[in-house]
Amino acid sequence: MADPEITLRFLAAPTDAGQSGSVSAGRVLEWIDKAGYAAAARWSGGYTVTAYVGNVRFSRPVEVGDLVEARARVVQTGRSSMHVTVQVSSGPPTTGGLEPATQCLMIFVAVDGEGRSTPVPTLEPRSMEERLLAQWAQRRTELREQVQAAMERQTYSGEGTAPREVLRFLAAPTDVNWGGKVHGGIVMRWIDEAAHVLVTQWTHDPRNVAIFTGGVRFYRPLRIGDLVEVEARLLHTGDHAVHVGVHVRSGDPATGELALTTFCRTVFVVLDEERRAATVPRWEPVSDEDKALDAHAVELVTLRERFGD
Repeated sequence: MADPEITLRFLAAPTDAGQSGSVSAGRVLEWIDKAGYAAAARWSGGYTVTAYVGNVRFSRPVEVGDLVEARARVVQTGRSSMHVTVQVSSGPPTTGGLEPATQCLMIFVAVDGEGRSTPVPTLEPRSMEERLLAQWAQRRTELREQVQAAMERQTYSGEGTAPREVLRFLAAPTDVNWGGKVHGGIVMRWIDEAAHVLVTQWTHDPRNVAIFTGGVRFYRPLRIGDLVEVEARLLHTGDHAVHVGVHVRSGDPATGELALTTFCRTVFVVLDEERRAATVPRWEPVSDEDKALDAHAVELVTLRERFGD
């Protein structure tokens, strides 16, 4: 039986930095996906795809030059699915002391060469720690289902008046994963970048960073050469936080027909000179659709608080 845990260790490079000077949340999301994939691929013995990424909380920044450790562990299995926890820690390489920066739960699905799901070995907990992790993953299923249902009830149309930003480009060969499609971590980096542009325009301050990304569900694969559209839309503002919904659509550039690839919600704050959350401009919903999405953002916060997340 394969080891359910794998650890990646590397240095955060200057090219990983975002506008705040620290490593961008998008880059950390890439690392999370790579570590999760490594654990899932080793456990399944084959190729796997990212199906879901939930509740990524960025508790502290990763600095350029830090030693980074991304530890991924398979904690529960289904017929073809694997629930994987990933924790990213970092710290100065001179001391070797690492502190947690973020953690999340991911779901991968094992697939064959035709993209059909294939069975994976069953994970049988062998210790109290493994049993507790499996129980925790099971409890997250209820939260995930409620969050997904709440997200799918919402309408995003031209009737909304909320600020939005759309990025459009072609998926490049450098975005490829080990299965010949676009890496899930790359898609999450695009999500972070589009949200960053929107929040910068709204707050007029580029020193904004993601503190939470959740409900990232991958509906279909995104292929190299696809036309990609990443639409970020403001949903709600608090005293210090800007809640953003992001849709990723992709398709054949020859036809221009795009289908939903990924959707999620992310929360940003603006950092002041002392790296504390600054007050952000208030957005007031106008249309019925605006008001529904504003209430939806608040509902998701309440849901996660109810589950102690």
